[in-house]
Order: sequence, then structure tokens, then C-alpha cells
Amino acid sequence: MIRYAVPMINDQLSLHFGHADQFAILDYDDESRSIVKHDTRTPPPHEPGVLPAWLHELGVNIIIAGGMGRRAVSLFSQNDITVVTGAQGVTAEEIVLAHATGELNIGDNICDH
Repeated sequence: MIRYAVPMINDQLSLHFGHADQFAILDYDDESRSIVKHDTRTPPPHEPGVLPAWLHELGVNIIIAGGMGRRAVSLFSQNDITVVTGAQGVTAEEIVLAHATGELNIGDNICDH
């Protein structure tokens, strides 16, 4: 089982994880190749180090974002969470399924800090 987090604004991918008003938390089962659980969580206030620790506590393995700063990537890594940036897509489900099957369209990391 792989637990993904996808930052969302108005039910669509947030281009920068720190601006998300919700995080989609999805459990992907590699054996059945399907999403077996989808939950939406409201994040705590955005401050350095808070979101990586919070998502780690939720058991997240991978975060997929449109953009993320270098320091945040490092903080997620310290919390044993793999970071995928430059994601493109609309719904959390399509993004996770595309990543799990190796078909996720990746562009540039839109965050430069």
C-alpha cells in the first residue's frame, strides 16, 4: 500500500503545495492497481516544517505537487516522504493513478524558492 498526498484548491491540484486549502490523501494498492481509500484533510497553518511533519504523522509516503521550494523538499525528505514536483492534472485520483502507472505528466517545478 502506498499513501499519497496531493495538495488541492477548490478540488483541483494546487500549483504550490503551501497554498493548498485541502490535501487529498489516497491509498493506492499496487496489487489491485487501484485507489482503495480517499480522504480529504484540512492542513494546519502553513509554517516551515509543519506540513511535512503533519503528513508524516498521517503515514504519507509520496507527495505530488505542482511546485515546491527546495527547503520544503528537504524537509519532506527528512520525514521519509518522496516528493514529486511539476505534476500536471486536475483530480487527485487521476494524478495518483498516472503516477502509480508511470504515466504522470511532469513539467517544471513552478516554485523557485
